[in-house]
Amino acid sequence: MQLVHFFSASAIPATIIIIILWGLKDKVKIFDTFLEGSKDGIKIVVELFPTLLGIFLAVGLLRNSGFLDFVISIVSSITNLLKIPSQILPLIMLRPISGSASIGVAVDIMKNYGVDSLIGNITSTIMGSTETTFYVIAIYTSCVKIKKIRFALLVALLSDIVGIIVAVAVCRIMSWNFCWHLKIF
Repeated sequence: MQLVHFFSASAIPATIIIIILWGLKDKVKIFDTFLEGSKDGIKIVVELFPTLLGIFLAVGLLRNSGFLDFVISIVSSITNLLKIPSQILPLIMLRPISGSASIGVAVDIMKNYGVDSLIGNITSTIMGSTETTFYVIAIYTSCVKIKKIRFALLVALLSDIVGIIVAVAVCRIMSWNFCWHLKIF
């Protein structure tokens, strides 16, 4: 365990040292290159900020207007049969549309239920096992000028559904096995 801790603690400093040594070997002006990259990074942040602000505002409006709750009340009868907690339904609905919005919802879920709770574990697993399907398909198909995307979209959405169901199942099994091991039941 100490070896894992050593590698995780030294990974970033080692990467920085390797980059500096590589730059010195190739006679690159390291600090000037760093400053250029920082300027580009700030430009990207400034360009993305209005989009992120708009997405968070739209998600907040959806949640506060009651529309998301209305859709959740309709869908919850199906998800209750699959033992999917209703608390993660906003994440399930927003994840295929927007990564930023789903991160905001995931953070909100973590604040309300905790990161170590079953709902927190399911949320984290869904974030890692699903994709922003509509965004990815829109970007990639427009880059290669593909017009017919219906089968790709169908497969992508099915994989998101499978990812969500498996995330819930695995987290429930892991939670149950942990409780059984501690003899909580």
